Amino acid sequence: MNWAVCFWQSVWMPSLGELLNCSFVMVDKPQGPSSHEVAAWVRKLLGAKKTGHAGTLDPNVSGVLPVAVGKATRLLRYIASHDKKYVCLMRTGKELSEKEVGELFSRFTGEITQTPPKMSAVRKAPRKRKVYYIKPLEIMSKKVLFEVHCEAGTYVRVLVSDFAKLTSGASMLELRRTSVGRIGESACHTLQQISDAMWLAKEKRDESEIKRILIPAVEALSLPRIVMRDSAVEAVCAGSPLYAPGVSSFDEGISDGAKVALTTEKGELVGVGSASLSGKDAPLKGAVAFPETIVMERGTYKRMW
Repeated sequence: MNWAVCFWQSVWMPSLGELLNCSFVMVDKPQGPSSHEVAAWVRKLLGAKKTGHAGTLDPNVSGVLPVAVGKATRLLRYIASHDKKYVCLMRTGKELSEKEVGELFSRFTGEITQTPPKMSAVRKAPRKRKVYYIKPLEIMSKKVLFEVHCEAGTYVRVLVSDFAKLTSGASMLELRRTSVGRIGESACHTLQQISDAMWLAKEKRDESEIKRILIPAVEALSLPRIVMRDSAVEAVCAGSPLYAPGVSSFDEGISDGAKVALTTEKGELVGVGSASLSGKDAPLKGAVAFPETIVMERGTYKRMW
C-alpha cells in the first residue's frame, strides 16, 4: 500500500465548549503572583473545571507560561519538557569587558551540572542540563543583559550564582522567559486580555477573541502527527495500540519511539502516543503507535470491533 505523507491541515473548527474542555492558553505572566495563582485566575476567568501550568516561574519572574485548560492538563508534561529561552539582567561586582563576558558565558555553554535552588519544588540533587547558548545583548557598566537558550529544568538563577563564583560577585536583577519550545512571547496574552475576551463572549455573544486565545491542544503540543481512520479511533480510546490498517496518513520524518499526536481525520486530538515505525521506506505493518495519554472521551466515535 502506498502511504501518503501527511501535511496536516485542520478541517475541524472546535466550539468554545470544546476548547474549554481541552486547550491551552499562553499567558504573559506578570511579576508578583506565583504560577499557581496565575493558573487559578485563568480557571476562574474562563469558568473552566480545571487548569494547570507547565514550567513554574518564580513570583518575581515574568514571561511565557503555558496554562492547560480542562483535559489538556493531562498533556502538561509534553510541553514542560520543551527547551526554554530567557532574557536576564545581571549586576556584576565589577565592570566586565565584552571579552570577559564572552569567556564567562562560554564556560557555562554545553552540558553543565546544576543543583536546583532551595525554593524549587524538585529534589535538591546535582543533575546534568544542556545550555545551548548564552548570548550577551548589552553591557552597561556593571550590568549585563543576556539571553539564554537551555534545556528544560535549567535554573538561570543558579547560573548567575555560578557566574558570581568566577567574578567579583553577581546577582540577578530581572528575569523574563521569552519562549517555551516554539511558543514565543507573541503568542501570549495578559490576564486582562483573557478577561476582556471572556466578557465579549458572555455579554456580547462574540466568541471570536476567546477562540483566538484558546489554542487547541493538538496545535500547542507541536508534535508530529499520525492521522487515524475513523474505524480505529474508539479502539485507541480504549487503550489499544494503533495498528497499520487504522492509519490514514502521517507526518514525514517520525522516528521510532518518538512522541506523536494521534488525531482523527477531522483534526481532533485523540491523545499522545509513542511511535513504532520501521522507517519511511518500510511498509507499515503491525502496531504503529502505542497510546500513552488519551484525552478523547470513549464513545465519541463508533466502536468498530
